[in-house]
Amino acid sequence: MGFADKTLQCADCGAKFTFTAEEQEFYAGRGYTNEPKRCPACREAKRAQFNGTRGSRSSRQMHAAVCAECGKECEVPFEPREGKPVYCSECYSKNKLGGQK
Repeated sequence: MGFADKTLQCADCGAKFTFTAEEQEFYAGRGYTNEPKRCPACREAKRAQFNGTRGSRSSRQMHAAVCAECGKECEVPFEPREGKPVYCSECYSKNKLGGQK
């Protein structure tokens, strides 16, 4: 099946963009049946927005804690509870690799 460049209109910004024969071949090879709705710039912006809202480590609220094993102050991505041990990343890795206590 031969592919030819197509001109499409972006659903977000309204700009016209070319859906190249190479891109069409790539889409077909992956089993995609729909043409892209967004131009490359809007696709990249949408991808960046999606990746930014997926709960990356940098956006997590951190809480101060004291490691139950070594006593160092540390930060954890959850609110520590009374009576539950909290470990710094070093002690957690050690316990995880050496088996749970």
